[in-house]
Amino acid sequence: MSFKRSLVRPDAELIVKDAAKELKAPARRLFGKRILSLGGLAMLSGCSITDDQSVNAMLRKMSRFNDDVQALLFDPNALAPTYPESMITRPFPFNAFYDIDEVPQVDPSGYKLTIGGLAKGKRVWTLDELHAMPQESQITRHICIEGWSAIGRWGGVRFAHVLAHAGADTSAKYVAFHCADNYSTSIDMPTALHAQTLLTLTYDGQILPPKYGFPMKLRMPTKLGYKNPKHIVAITVTNEYPGGYWENQGYNWFGGS
Repeated sequence: MSFKRSLVRPDAELIVKDAAKELKAPARRLFGKRILSLGGLAMLSGCSITDDQSVNAMLRKMSRFNDDVQALLFDPNALAPTYPESMITRPFPFNAFYDIDEVPQVDPSGYKLTIGGLAKGKRVWTLDELHAMPQESQITRHICIEGWSAIGRWGGVRFAHVLAHAGADTSAKYVAFHCADNYSTSIDMPTALHAQTLLTLTYDGQILPPKYGFPMKLRMPTKLGYKNPKHIVAITVTNEYPGGYWENQGYNWFGGS
């Protein structure tokens, strides 16, 4: 969508530029991808662009509104498209907030996944226990907020089954993830329970390689790439907003694809 200059206040472009400057570089790239409505520009022009708190508060309100709309549109029963094996992207791209030589090397022998917060069932899991659960596979498209996508085959345990065994309170609002590479993110419970949300342990039929998230990655074809955490070591079920690595820097929290 584009706007004719005659419809926008003369200082609108300067306001948007000043607002974008308040965000860190990764969030600023996202801000450039968000198409502001005329109403959004009007709201921005009503705040003081010299007041950091005023600008940041308005951006947070806009982001929360975006999240609310996406949550209302999300259908927990609708499935994302799946693809034939012939369409798998080879090699599947590596992507992280660090270079590939900084990928964490997690020792499988001592690994334990902990599930805490509003959960009263099994709270500590080994890799062997997770591999022993019923496994599923999907060939789905990973969509990155940076503008590229790739199709991959992921295998693992339906996340809803893990939450059930952990005695998770599925009426809770959020599920938060803490990772070995110091990454963090969080998702809404309806997405956590979605049929295609997998706690993946394999990629393309092999044990998940470190570059793709060993020992496990949450795979959600209904979410953008930054919402799919890798190297997961702990999960928390909570009603308190957990934020996340990119979300705390300005990315939308819901992150639907």
